[in-house]
Amino acid sequence: MKEQTEKSSFEGLSPAEIREINAEISEYEDKMAVSTEALKIIQKHRRWVSDECLVAVAELLELSPAHLEGVATFDNLIYRKPVGKTVIHYCNSVTCWMLGSDQVRERLCRHLNVEPGEMSADGEYTVLPIVCLGACDHAPVVMVGDELRLDITEDVVDEILGR
Repeated sequence: MKEQTEKSSFEGLSPAEIREINAEISEYEDKMAVSTEALKIIQKHRRWVSDECLVAVAELLELSPAHLEGVATFDNLIYRKPVGKTVIHYCNSVTCWMLGSDQVRERLCRHLNVEPGEMSADGEYTVLPIVCLGACDHAPVVMVGDELRLDITEDVVDEILGR
């Protein structure tokens, strides 16, 4: 499969992003298979995927922007608007809800002075709901960055936020 060169003008993408996406492309016969990973590469560098970057990635992968938008909106861990340095996902599944996730969410939001989906004023945190984190036997659970935290109580929120 022909690899795109860094000299190509995929406006909005850095040479490092293009290089990393090309490395993924070389692992697959079909560029469509790289869709999710390519968006995650952009997000790794920028913390979110802007419209401009989504279009540039679509061009690089020779896919439609609509296809990539579908991928991005399906995956709860691809962010289409700016997020804080640390994203805190609170599970809002039935089990977590029954065991107190609403109180955990309220405490997180109160301490950060945000509503769910908003970024804290200092740009450090964003609090987002997520359907399930797969640890119902330790509900309620949150994911802080890439770290799954189990058996969360309101008091643990202070520890999570370093307060």
